[in-house]
Amino acid sequence: MGERGLRACIWTLAGCTVAAVSVAASSEVAADTIEWALAQAYENNPSLNAQRAELRATDENVPQALSGYRPKLSVTAGGGFNYENATSQFPLGTTLYTQQFAQSFISRTVGANATQTLFNGFQTANRTRQAESQVDAERETLRVTEQQVLLDAATAYMNLLRDQAILELNHRNVEVLTEQLKQTRDRFNVGEVTRTDVAQAESRLAAGHSQLLGAQSDYMISQANYRRVIGVNPGRLAAGTPIDRLSPRTLAAAIVQGQQQSPSVLAAMYGVDAAELAVKISEGALYPTLSLLASASYGQDPAFETLSQTSASVLGQLSVPIYQGGGEYAAIRQSKETLGQKRLNLDVNRDQARATVVQAWSQLAAAKAQIEATTAQVNAAEIALDGVREEARVGQRTTLDVLNAQQELVNARVALVTAQRDRVVASYALLAAIGGLSAQRLGLHVPIYDPQIHYQQVRDVWTGLRSPSGR
Repeated sequence: MGERGLRACIWTLAGCTVAAVSVAASSEVAADTIEWALAQAYENNPSLNAQRAELRATDENVPQALSGYRPKLSVTAGGGFNYENATSQFPLGTTLYTQQFAQSFISRTVGANATQTLFNGFQTANRTRQAESQVDAERETLRVTEQQVLLDAATAYMNLLRDQAILELNHRNVEVLTEQLKQTRDRFNVGEVTRTDVAQAESRLAAGHSQLLGAQSDYMISQANYRRVIGVNPGRLAAGTPIDRLSPRTLAAAIVQGQQQSPSVLAAMYGVDAAELAVKISEGALYPTLSLLASASYGQDPAFETLSQTSASVLGQLSVPIYQGGGEYAAIRQSKETLGQKRLNLDVNRDQARATVVQAWSQLAAAKAQIEATTAQVNAAEIALDGVREEARVGQRTTLDVLNAQQELVNARVALVTAQRDRVVASYALLAAIGGLSAQRLGLHVPIYDPQIHYQQVRDVWTGLRSPSGR
């Protein structure tokens, strides 16, 4: 790649984001876009899929709580060999007679029992509402994971683009320094420069090789992180663009939206609801319990000299707790302390949401300003390098001046590449801070995971061992 081609690559990076190297850009294979990478992460990331599975497990808390409204049925059966030996005495006149009986028989009995709770201190209703709050909280936790995965994917994508561009810059820098060393040696051979100039050029080339090796290491690490987060190996990457348009235009509006829509805040709010219901559930242990009991049984040879027996009963049972050792009172006090803790955690999450929004907003503003500054720095460094080279040809500048100017230009271009990466990542971080980083909001072409589907599939299921997914 020539100097003009390299400059064109750098200005492409400065346009809106870090671009891939120009050699890859000439390929006819379609480039991977950041939206495609986010869609891959949304579908394949194991952390996100694990959180979805945890939500599906939490959905089952609701039918477990609803089971308190339903009757409990059981069937019993028994049978076996019986042996009885009885001795009895009876008077007959003035004589006392003794009679002995011995008999073996096989007994068989079957029975059925049903229990229906009619009142238990509203514990079933409160447990159901608590389970629903837990589901809502877990959905918000899923949103937290989803946002983090998408942000990690965008970061991994932009890191790879940045490190790819920096690697190319260091490759070009080594080529320039190699040519500079060759020219310096030629000038030394004809007596135009000293051995010191040659040593300076050799030292700077060695430093360039060291920087190139570091850039290669960073690039390989970014490739590995890309594979870990997105789930596929990177191909040729297209430029990524900021998503400022999806965020509020003012910091005040962003703070309000973050404190109201951040999934961490909403999860904490549902946690408070669940804790309040836990207090009511604990208090329900002090209420009477009313149940309806029904049973029926039939037996053949159930007892000695009994051929068959049938029985049935329907009973109401009222249990009024008086004192049970004090454990229920301790549980109530404990649940109240937990409720206080959850309320404090909600305040903490709101403060954290505000701080996160301010941080992301500041980072985005700083990245925009850095782009302007580093763009001007690159322009000035290019002009300065051209001028120093011309002055060096006529003996007005030393070899060290040329080497320093070259290094300043490389540093400026690296800073510009980094600033462009920071702007894109900060725009995604700001959207995540206000709770808006989602596949729907980004318009990703991917099937959207709807947690409501599984919830409705299992909510009113009375029996069955298989999950809706077939497990």
